[in-house]
Amino acid sequence: MNKHSAGVALSFSFFVALTAVVNGQNWPSFRGPGGSGVVSDRPLPTAWDAEKSINILWKTALPGVGHSSPVVWGDRVFVTTAISSADKLTYNAKDDGIDPATDDSVHEWRVLGLDRDTGQIRWSRTAHRGVPKVKRHVKATQANATPVTDGRVVVVSFGSEGLYTFDMNGVLLWKQDLGVLDPGYAGQPELSWGFASSPVIYRDLVILQCDIQKNSFIVAFDLKDGKRVWFTERDELPAWSTPVIYEGRQRTELVTSGSNYYRGYDPLTGKELWRLRDGSQVKVPSPVVAGDLFYLSGGNPRGREFYVVRPNANGDISAGAGQAAGPSIAWRKDRGSPYTPTPIVYGGYLYVGNDNGVLTVYEAKTGAQVYVHRIGTTNSTFSASPIAANGHVYFSSEDGEVFVIKAGPVYELVAVNRMGEPLMATPAASDGKILIRGQRHLFAVK
Repeated sequence: MNKHSAGVALSFSFFVALTAVVNGQNWPSFRGPGGSGVVSDRPLPTAWDAEKSINILWKTALPGVGHSSPVVWGDRVFVTTAISSADKLTYNAKDDGIDPATDDSVHEWRVLGLDRDTGQIRWSRTAHRGVPKVKRHVKATQANATPVTDGRVVVVSFGSEGLYTFDMNGVLLWKQDLGVLDPGYAGQPELSWGFASSPVIYRDLVILQCDIQKNSFIVAFDLKDGKRVWFTERDELPAWSTPVIYEGRQRTELVTSGSNYYRGYDPLTGKELWRLRDGSQVKVPSPVVAGDLFYLSGGNPRGREFYVVRPNANGDISAGAGQAAGPSIAWRKDRGSPYTPTPIVYGGYLYVGNDNGVLTVYEAKTGAQVYVHRIGTTNSTFSASPIAANGHVYFSSEDGEVFVIKAGPVYELVAVNRMGEPLMATPAASDGKILIRGQRHLFAVK
């Protein structure tokens, strides 16, 4: 592609971006605007049945498998997948072990662009083809990281298979080889579980957190040409968390969750601003930014402590033994941290849902516990993170059900919606529709 064609493509895409911003229909990244998981401009449906095609706008079969969430800009949906040349490629949604799968067949790592209103696949591009460089967990896939878009470009991470940037019509603009990114159980490299941290966009930078067995780092590239802008080493163990951006009155912070430390960075330079010692393994949930507070959780053992931190901290703000709060720590809990799903703050409450369906709700500002209730049955399990809209919170289960509860201080189940296949990816929302990725299909619920 010549420079003139690239310029035309970007100019057209920028027009699309401006239109979409006015319409307020975008879900540009993992967990949507600001990584909040919250839809603020319009209600979402609460009752449907995919097995009976009730309130399903469309259902599109996706090739291969992936845990990446769909992202939306205007009337376009983007999603990634990994397609194996083997006869059958799948994952075990209910597996609670630590074993990796053996992916020794040739794969295609592919990006799909779909029409949001019809589900038609407008374009499909193969980013990479070859045998996977690292294994994955039997519960995971080779396409776990969610794309990110700003209405001009779509950025996708396939971990060891590279970072790729396309225009809105599927034209490859640039790519970066990140080396072998092999997170797994710390100190046991044979337990390879696959890469999952999603890229984020801030201004004209794409930022990616890469916490692996050795030589962890966080890096930023120029969106226009893929040139590296900054690179910061991290003394971290493997993790699968996605950073979030906090834009405050005093400064902007890139908030990260790591196994050794939670940290804040200057997103323009990669300079570390603060750190909070945690000392756990298997960090999956992303930080949550809401109401000028950072909600930091996750890690092994399950149900451990979690923290709520104020912005504008400097240096080491690690809490002392028994210290409930301090100048930089608004409040903390000694137990109850989620293992896989990212919590959500909505309507003044913090909803912490764990893998086993136990939901604990707190007052978001004070940490006062409001209630505890199990979602589903004792056999229900959850990996996807919740989203919220119009007074409701949505929880997607590995068993293929979406539980809708009423937001507020009392547990009230509004609906249980069956999708007919396992759900591992966090849903997206746009223009009053919910986009739900199952094991084999992408659904639009109206």
